[in-house]
Amino acid sequence: MNFIDIESVPAEVKGKVKQSLKFKTGKFVWRVKFSAPLDPSSVNNMNLYVTDISDIPLKTAIHYNSQTNEIEIEPLEPYTRDSSYILNISKNVRSVGGQTLKSDVKLQFKV
Repeated sequence: MNFIDIESVPAEVKGKVKQSLKFKTGKFVWRVKFSAPLDPSSVNNMNLYVTDISDIPLKTAIHYNSQTNEIEIEPLEPYTRDSSYILNISKNVRSVGGQTLKSDVKLQFKV
């Protein structure tokens, strides 16, 4: 059973989007894993954020785990049920070596 509906995801990351939620809440945390260590200065609310379908940003907290190369995007307010949102990952997120994503990633989902 899926707890969120993935409505739209870019083709280049389609096979990498997975759900492993244990229970349903209105404040689930997105976890994004990278294959290389990231430049911590590029991990921020300008480069990783969630918006509603009208492009209005939600308040979130961003956490980077340098041991696992994972970023967590935690909402500071609950998602509204039956509403669509977009997880935005900018190509301005870069590795410690200066590499960036080829393009921005926008993943549309509904709670």
